[in-house]
Amino acid sequence: MKSLQQELINILEYKKITPYFYPIISSIKKGVIGYEALINAPENSALHDQNTIVKMAREHNLLQELILVYINNAIENYSRFNLDSKLFLQIHLQDIEDVKPQINEILYCLDKFPLELSNIIILLRQTIPTDDYAVLLEAASQFRENGFDIGLEDFGIGYSNLILWSELSPNYVKIDQHVIRNLKSESIQVNFIKSVQGIANSINSKVIIQNIETQTEFELIESIGESFAQGYYISRPEPIPFKKIDHLIIHDKLPTIFNESTVTKIAITQSSVVETICNYIPPVSSDTLINEVMSIFQKQIELMILPIIDNDVPVGLIFRDIFLNKLYSSRYGMELHGRKPIKTFIEQAPLLIDYNTPIESVSQALTSSMHNEQAFIITREGQYIGVATILTLLERITQKQIDNAKYANPLTLLSGSVPTNEHVDELIANNIPFAFGYFDLDNFKPFNDIYSYSAGDDIIKAVAKTLTDAISTDKGIIGHIGGDDFIVIFTNENWLETCEQILDNFKDLVPSYYKPEDVAAGGISGESRSGEKCFFPMTSLSVGLVPPHVTANCLSHVDIADLASESKKMAKKIEGNSYFINNRQSPKKIDSVTHNTP
Repeated sequence: MKSLQQELINILEYKKITPYFYPIISSIKKGVIGYEALINAPENSALHDQNTIVKMAREHNLLQELILVYINNAIENYSRFNLDSKLFLQIHLQDIEDVKPQINEILYCLDKFPLELSNIIILLRQTIPTDDYAVLLEAASQFRENGFDIGLEDFGIGYSNLILWSELSPNYVKIDQHVIRNLKSESIQVNFIKSVQGIANSINSKVIIQNIETQTEFELIESIGESFAQGYYISRPEPIPFKKIDHLIIHDKLPTIFNESTVTKIAITQSSVVETICNYIPPVSSDTLINEVMSIFQKQIELMILPIIDNDVPVGLIFRDIFLNKLYSSRYGMELHGRKPIKTFIEQAPLLIDYNTPIESVSQALTSSMHNEQAFIITREGQYIGVATILTLLERITQKQIDNAKYANPLTLLSGSVPTNEHVDELIANNIPFAFGYFDLDNFKPFNDIYSYSAGDDIIKAVAKTLTDAISTDKGIIGHIGGDDFIVIFTNENWLETCEQILDNFKDLVPSYYKPEDVAAGGISGESRSGEKCFFPMTSLSVGLVPPHVTANCLSHVDIADLASESKKMAKKIEGNSYFINNRQSPKKIDSVTHNTP
């Protein structure tokens, strides 16, 4: 039996690489925008899988030979299908010396086969893990010099990756697969993806979210906004690419919030506003001479951006690197331009962002303006108050995700009590109507004792899933504050119907966690806390509810927590899945509504 090394050598010698084409679609338009060519050996080979053959080639110093054969076969095969879509080519980098032969091979193939250079996307992947991205950056530069668009493979959540993204400015970013696993509508992963999507929009990058394996995951990606998606739910990679994906359905989901002003206020409470990243830089007027601007940059070595403001009204931004490049692009640049006003160097109007705009919303404005700059001007009532950079924006959003992660429940990844309490206080401060629900499991301890802690964790995760399935981001916020206790901040006006649906769904779900004989009996026998033999019905949810007209009169999350705890205790006195609405306006008066699901 021949060795795998010899098999690899034979595959390369006879150019037996058979690329499989993995479609990438628009999550909104559902159309195929391109195909990623995978590196596959023949189907009957032990090296058929891409990871296997790439690893083998790297171990035997044959990776460059593998990539060159792959490039030729991928372009040749793809050109046969007459597709007007992008072809994403994987480029595995070990050394910068590899790049020139790879570029030459691609250009040679484009001359030989009917495929346009504009339809080729270079997906860069650094083979050896390292925080030194010099090879990657230099490779990107060389490919760009030859007219290629660039994609960044396996984008993760580390700060070094964010810096790389900022420096590389890729046309496409593929989010690393571990970020996608176990997606929940309120999870940190989804919040991270939204942040990445927003930043990508702001610098004209496109996000490709990979490993979409279920309809639920795809619908979740749809709800995040325009992005590109790839995964087995859409289509498996094939040697003959699918031209159309028929099973994808457009889901129109319109948010139901109290009113338009409420939507704006809720957006503001869910993130810091852009004023928090504002940096005041003393501006100059548009009539300032270019040699005076040069003097300012020379005296202030750290100054990278200079705002141009006339009578408090923003006119433009001058970037140090662009300014110097333009000034010294000719031999007599200073002599030619030095006495001209700086407004002659302003090529387009600056992007203006109001100081009270939520940070996550800034990216949408950047996208719609079609700006590809590194900074924008922040205004109050149209007047200049400072500048912010894209990198600062990216760092703030990333830090927000890290802060949320610190308080997230490790079992469900839902927000803990600290961020949830802060959100309640923000809603109260902004006079935004909301209802509050305190969800608690009944008969959870005996279930946990008899079925095991692992089974208890499964029930807790079932509660989390029931809540996240019912509460989208336009309907509220979910928190897991410990053990079997959950809270929901309802920001939609049909909060009571949503709560009733949650109880109905959970009631249908619970029997699947019990043995058939216990389901037939309606529960389990065990010991009470005092050690007495008791029969415990199947676990259910008790919900203490505080309606909007009551939360509106509360001073802080402490007041609401007291009311919710009080109503939850009342709900637990009702058998089965039930809720109790506390309409108390003062400690001396209780006016309540009770309900249990049949």
